[in-house]
This record gives sequence, C-alpha cells and structure tokens, in this order.
Amino acid sequence: MLAKLLSAAMLGIDALPVEVEVDIAGRGLPHFTVVGLPDAAVKESRDRVKAALKNVGFNFPLKPITVNLAPADLKKEGSCFDLPIALGLAAAEGAVPMEALDGYLFSGELSLDGRIKSVRGALSMAILARNKKRKLIVPEANAREAAVVEGVEVYAARSLPQVLSLLRGEEQAEQVIVEVASLMERTRHHVHDLSDVKGQEHAKRALEVAAAGGHNVLLMGPPGAGKTMLSKRLHTILPPIGFEEAVETTRVHSVAGLLRGKESLIDKRPFRTPHHTISDVALIGGGQVPRPGEVSLANNGVLFLDELPEFKRSVLEVLRQPIEDGEVTVSRAIASVTFPAKFMLVAAMNPCPCGYHGDPKHECTCTGGQIHRYRSRISGPLMDRIDIHIEVPAVPYKKLSDDRVGESSGEVLERVIQAREVQRERLGAEGVFSNSEMRSRHIKKFCRPEDDAEKLMEAAVGKLGLSARAYTRILKLARTIADLDSEESIKTHHVSEAIQYRTLDRGL
Repeated sequence: MLAKLLSAAMLGIDALPVEVEVDIAGRGLPHFTVVGLPDAAVKESRDRVKAALKNVGFNFPLKPITVNLAPADLKKEGSCFDLPIALGLAAAEGAVPMEALDGYLFSGELSLDGRIKSVRGALSMAILARNKKRKLIVPEANAREAAVVEGVEVYAARSLPQVLSLLRGEEQAEQVIVEVASLMERTRHHVHDLSDVKGQEHAKRALEVAAAGGHNVLLMGPPGAGKTMLSKRLHTILPPIGFEEAVETTRVHSVAGLLRGKESLIDKRPFRTPHHTISDVALIGGGQVPRPGEVSLANNGVLFLDELPEFKRSVLEVLRQPIEDGEVTVSRAIASVTFPAKFMLVAAMNPCPCGYHGDPKHECTCTGGQIHRYRSRISGPLMDRIDIHIEVPAVPYKKLSDDRVGESSGEVLERVIQAREVQRERLGAEGVFSNSEMRSRHIKKFCRPEDDAEKLMEAAVGKLGLSARAYTRILKLARTIADLDSEESIKTHHVSEAIQYRTLDRGL
C-alpha cells in the first residue's frame, strides 16, 4: 500500500512543501529506507518512528518499507518528519483512512513513548499551509506560534495516539485560536529606562535623533562613562514593533530555535549583543545548511557591538552589505538563502587603547601611532555607514549624586513616534519609512535647507573638510532633527546640531 501526505522543510526562513510518500511492499525482506536527500536527523527518524509506533500499541509491519521525501533534490534536515512518516505508515497499513490525510499539513518530532515534541519554523509552516489551503497539525508547544497566522486552522498535537484518533474521527480536536490584537496590545515593559542614566544629556539627545530617523550610532568615550548603559536603553525609545514586523522577526527566531516556551509572537524589538570574539559566520549567518546569524536575529531591532575595535576586521567588514541592503544572502553549495537584516547598528568604543585620550582627569599613555592603529581597525566604508558619531565624556560627581530624575523613555518615545509618523507620510509613497533609508533622489527632494542653513553647510564643508558622504549624512540628520521639531523646512540650528553629531569627520 502507498500513502501520501504533506509536510514541510525549512530553507532560510521559508517553509517549502514536501510530499511524504510511504510504501509498504507485500513481499521481500524487512527493511526501512528513507530516501529524498535526508540528513542524519531524518535518517534517524526510522528508529524513533519504529519505537513510538510499537510503544503506542501499533503492530509495526515486518515488510519492505520505503519512505520518499519529495522533491528529492531539496535537502531535508531536522526531526519534523517523524510525525508524517509515522502517520503514513499507519495509513499504508489501513489503521487510518487515506482520505483523512488529505487537507492537512503535518509536522512534529516523536519521542519513543509517542509524545510529540516541538519543531523549528512552525510560523513559516503555517504560512505555507494557508497558501496551500491546508489545515495544520503541529506539536502542542508550537501551536500558538502557528496560530498567529490568519486564514489557517491550527490543531495541537500532544501524542501520536491523539493524532491517530483525530484522523479516524474518534476525537474532535479544538482549533487553536490566538487573539493577535491582544498580543500586540500587551504592556511592553522594559527593565531599563533612559531616566536611569545620570547626566549625558547630549548623548541622550543623539540617541533620540537616532531613534527618530533610524540612524546608526557610534558612542566614543572613556571606560565607565555610560556608553553601554546608554546603548542598552536605545530600544526603549524605538517605536513599538508592528504586526508584520513582529511576524517577520518571529519567523527568524523560530527557524533558529530561539522562541521561548509559550512565546507565540515576539512583541518587542530584539536587542542583540554579540561578544567581540564572534565569528563572521555567527554574525552574518551560514553553516552547511544556512542558518540566520546575529544580524538577522536583530531584524527590526538593535544590534549592539560593544568595544567595536576589538572585533576582527573580517567580522566587521561583512556588516557592510546588510547595513546597506537590509538583508543578507548566504550562498552554499546546496542553496542560496536570503535572510532579512533590517537593524539599527549601535557601537561603542574607547577613544584609544588605554581609553583616556582627551580625558581631562586621566593621562593618556598611548602614542599617536597607537591611537591611529586602534581607530584604523574600523574601516572607512563601515564608518561611512554610521550616521552619528557622539562623544560620551565621563560624568562629573555633581551629576552622579544629583537626585533629580531625567526624562523617561516614555516621554522621549512620544516625540520619536510623532517624528516617525511625519516621515511615513512624507516617504511612504516612495517605499521608504525612515530618514536613514533615503537615497540621493530623496535627499534632493526632501532635504533642501533654507538659505542661511545652506551657507552654514558650505562653511562646514570648507573649514572641516567634510566628504560628500558626510555632507549627505548631515542632511539626513538635519531632516530628522527638523521632524522632531515639527518643522517643514531645515533651519540653521538643525544643520548646526547635525554637524555636532559627526565627531570623527571633524578629526577629533
């Protein structure tokens, strides 16, 4: 007998349909073969399926068994094919009606006692099931994640006997329903708040401008000045994540196997902080079967690189493409996969190896050559992609001991959201949603300063020796500052403030 049912394989963050064909021959020596380019985990499913079926009371057939996973040229990996293979065997033996398998997409890992364990990529499988007009049966641990997708019926699978009873019509399973609106309206409480930071008003203002325009930031200052503390509070002033962004981000985390417990949708912007010893593959993504890296796990959120010059040069250089394109393509022999990578880069560094260059209270022990080599670890092309360079000086004692509480993240967030709305109305028709994404034609159209501001720009370019890239960065920043002030035109004080955020262009 031959049984056919539908499952899915993951490629990047997309689920691709896989037809599971199970054939039990009437004659021949007993064997159990899985074909269709399976990896080691799929090949091992033979033993898991055999033990699970026996332990739930099913008489495992001692006949030639062939399982084909089609298409045969698509690499199959993971344990998600355990459940469909077991159901195919049951159907081929007549324990389940063949027609009962139609209309479903199955996925799940079997334990030896018949329980069904979680799999990766359930959200993407739900999208595939909707597109194929199929109902979806996934492990109970993944059901809420899959049910976030509208237009598909999702059923939770707890054990193999329960699924068999469902397909025989002996048991009525309840559809898993998730109230998406309530998920997105949950209180987004942050552990950190911008009001925790004492002093550093100039740096806080720079972070506000960065959040309002989606600009990348580099914080430079001595040890203990508060660079890391400020960076960890940036995501508290970013606009709340939208539903489409949340689904895209959740798909990446689901494929990477990073969704926690009952978490069905990531409702906060991610904040990723890889260590400086990270490899380029771990940062950008890769592996024999491509998996998302830190730049994709930070999608629609913040990627924070502390001690930026300590990262390997090769690691930093791979950041250039995702920063520019908002996605990263990983090519391997078996496939070429594109992962989303729309993130804000926030980096922190000391001004020199000892950390005290320019500090009035500590003597710097570094030579000019050492400082130059230290800063040269960050290439010019990467630095060009960072809009804001801001100095973070040491905080004086009076401000540290001051009991007054500064502006909270919530107050700053209101201004950021208002500025983002202005940008969306202005640029939405162009397919651009923040000032940092503007191209040359957008800058010419929307970033023309007033006459006095134009003269200031001309003087700054001449006296400070600013490059063409620095010029366009200043115009983008000035546009964002004007949006925060609800000004239609770019005025002199907007340009003046923007110039202050290009510290390294001024040779300081």
